[in-house]
Amino acid sequence: MSGDPKLERIAKGNALALCATGTWTASFAPVLERMVADAEKLAGSPQSIFIDVSEVAKLDTFGAWLIERLRRSLTQGAVEAQIAGLSANYSSLVDEVRRVRATPVVDTTTITITGMLEQIGRAVAGIAGTVAGLVDMLGAVLAACGRVLIHPRSLRLTSTVHHLEQVCWRAVPIIVLITFLIGCIIAQQGIFHFRRFGADIFVVDMLGVLVLREIGVLLVAIMVAGRSGSAYTAELGSMKMREEIDALRTMGFDPIEVLVLPRMLALVLALPILAFLGAMAALYGGGLVAWLYGGVDPEAFLLRLRDSISIDHFIVGMVKAPVMAAVIGIVACVEGLAVQGSAESLGQHTTASVVKGIFFVIVMDGVFAIFFASIGM
Repeated sequence: MSGDPKLERIAKGNALALCATGTWTASFAPVLERMVADAEKLAGSPQSIFIDVSEVAKLDTFGAWLIERLRRSLTQGAVEAQIAGLSANYSSLVDEVRRVRATPVVDTTTITITGMLEQIGRAVAGIAGTVAGLVDMLGAVLAACGRVLIHPRSLRLTSTVHHLEQVCWRAVPIIVLITFLIGCIIAQQGIFHFRRFGADIFVVDMLGVLVLREIGVLLVAIMVAGRSGSAYTAELGSMKMREEIDALRTMGFDPIEVLVLPRMLALVLALPILAFLGAMAALYGGGLVAWLYGGVDPEAFLLRLRDSISIDHFIVGMVKAPVMAAVIGIVACVEGLAVQGSAESLGQHTTASVVKGIFFVIVMDGVFAIFFASIGM
């Protein structure tokens, strides 16, 4: 039978049959939606319900989903609605639709202790999964480094130099500009407050120690996480979406060695250089403001700076830089390889890469502060 779709109710003893006839396709969507909505009102009936589709002339995915939706709606407790008369042509389509899980309805009106504990548990499990992914990536990168040390010819030198240019050379203008401005702001605020006590010159001590030990490398690492970390995630995520990483594995190449290791090496080499340039720019900006705003001569500034800082302050900042670079690179690559096949997933993982990268950079800075304080540096 062909033509307009119909859904008739026929009582058969203790059972109720819903006989579907006609064309059940998307072209009859409004009619089919109304019929199925009316039939769903039978939910809770003590009778056994059969959905007879033997007279359906044409069926597409939309019609198959409506039939499956009707079956789910009429299934209550021990009473399960059955689909009968399904032809071999459409059985695979209905089976495929049946595999689609129904989205659970989340009740947001009530807050229970059980629900709160469940959310806490899921959050803890998510944190554990993130840490496990980072450790796994760290092990894979170390293994790739070992293979490169054994076989130096396997190092992608061209790729490493290319990423070094992108991460380091092209980032120099923005890094120098931002750190210069931060140095100016720190000096201005320090002079403004120290002037009340007649201790303008002590702004040099504060600026030197703060820039070389903390602010210089931390600020540069945060900017690199936002600039290069997000770029790494987006690049690897796009390759994952286009199945280029699977193609590399098919050709016998290790994606970690080909894609991740050159990026990691470039980042580890670039961040100490950027941190040094950023610290110098911040000191220059602070000295300029101290001269123009605070009346501290450049000669006096340099003499006070030499007396207030030591090589230990510089070493502390430079030791932090490569470790923070490794953390940023690992987080970015883990998030990039976790991208699924959609633009939404790419955006979510890129955002997560920046947020997690900055978070772990700040955590590592705190760990280093405790460590160096404990050894007297």
